[in-house]
Amino acid sequence: MSVFPKILLKAEVEDYLRNTVFKNKELLAAVGAHEVERKFDNLLSQLSHPPAFTTARVNTLLASVEQVKQLLIEEIYKFNGLNVPVFQHPKLLDVLLIPVIGPRKTLEKHSAQVIVEAQCGNAVLRGAHVYAPGILSAPKFMKAGDVVSVYSDVEGKCKRGAKEFDGAKAYLGNGIAERSRSEIFSSGNLLKGLGVKMTVPVYLSPSFDKMLPGYVFFQNLPSATVSHVMNPQPGERILDMCAAPGGKTTHLATLMHDQGEVIAMDKNASKVEKIKHSAKLLKLSCIKAICYDGTKALADDRIEGSQVATEGPPFFPESFDRILLDAPCSGMGQRPSMSCMQTLKEVTSYPPLQRKLFSVAVKLLKPGGILVYSTCTVTLAENEELVAWALATFPCLQLESQEPHIGGEGMMGAGLSTEQLQLVQRFDPSSATLQSMDINPPRYPGLEDMIQLANKDSIGFFIAKFSKK
Repeated sequence: MSVFPKILLKAEVEDYLRNTVFKNKELLAAVGAHEVERKFDNLLSQLSHPPAFTTARVNTLLASVEQVKQLLIEEIYKFNGLNVPVFQHPKLLDVLLIPVIGPRKTLEKHSAQVIVEAQCGNAVLRGAHVYAPGILSAPKFMKAGDVVSVYSDVEGKCKRGAKEFDGAKAYLGNGIAERSRSEIFSSGNLLKGLGVKMTVPVYLSPSFDKMLPGYVFFQNLPSATVSHVMNPQPGERILDMCAAPGGKTTHLATLMHDQGEVIAMDKNASKVEKIKHSAKLLKLSCIKAICYDGTKALADDRIEGSQVATEGPPFFPESFDRILLDAPCSGMGQRPSMSCMQTLKEVTSYPPLQRKLFSVAVKLLKPGGILVYSTCTVTLAENEELVAWALATFPCLQLESQEPHIGGEGMMGAGLSTEQLQLVQRFDPSSATLQSMDINPPRYPGLEDMIQLANKDSIGFFIAKFSKK
């Protein structure tokens, strides 16, 4: 069967999100069971579709936003001959928005079908071509040059090397095979390189891979919002506790005009190398990327001062002017995602780690400093409940207003007051309505409606800003 599904979750995870996160007493009392059910169902639908816009953050240390905007328009035209508009966000002035065209519902489906794994399918929905390692099934006599329809294996049941597949699959569009079936599956090693060039995708978004390197960094809109909320100043000492892959790190350094120091920590060595690569590509010199476990970043009181490196890690208490904790999380706000096979135990395992990291961050922050906490998930336990816990545990902290505040307010259910819910930002895909933008003929909303759509129709994300007395 062919479907464009709601996100597929394990039953125990869907029950948890429905009955524990959404159907909490506060939210039910405020909006009623019907509206809660509608929002939850809408969330599941939105998560399987890509956001309505691709977001490009401009490296303003190398070029102006207007210069990069014109370069992007030219590059997009080279990609597919389309005059796709590029908009500057009115509140995030270094951010450009490129509309994603689709979903296109009248495409012709071909009998020759290529099935790809879910992760590959998610990438196709955001503009990528199909690379050979992601192909699970191809027709028996497929040769290079054949026109094929591409589908994502929704439930992960297609066996690599299959000649056909009748399980649950989502249609992603049409393309031209770059390799034959025998080349893809007969090699002793997994074949690398392009497998199918997407020519008519359901969601038309230019492939931005290696486009304008050094000038732009592609990241989701809420991720670009975080650094503006943090508002780093030149000359300050900043800590990004869980920094990989480095988008927010490099943004912070750019906003500081590359003046001061940004310590970027991650416990994964290969990810730290990626941060260093991004900093070099964007020509940023104030970033110091370190492989280190954030939970151990605070110097032990029992260690003599001479035994702690002057610059750390570990770091002495009250070492930083501002700290970003973009915490490891369940990732339940990421989109597009056809399926998520995390167990309930996995989804609910993150709060202890998040609280441990947060506790370290509070001690490393100077009095008068700013701590920004963010996640890319939709659960209460990792977002509003952490805020409630933090305020109860650390009397020295208080919630601060955020600028810009382009997301919605927090979700009820954690006991936060109305004022506190208005201070945090929750980017909630369940509040958006699935849009269909096309270019034949051009059908784009007005600029103001476009910006509102971009602010709503993004990934699931949460931001809280604290100051320390």
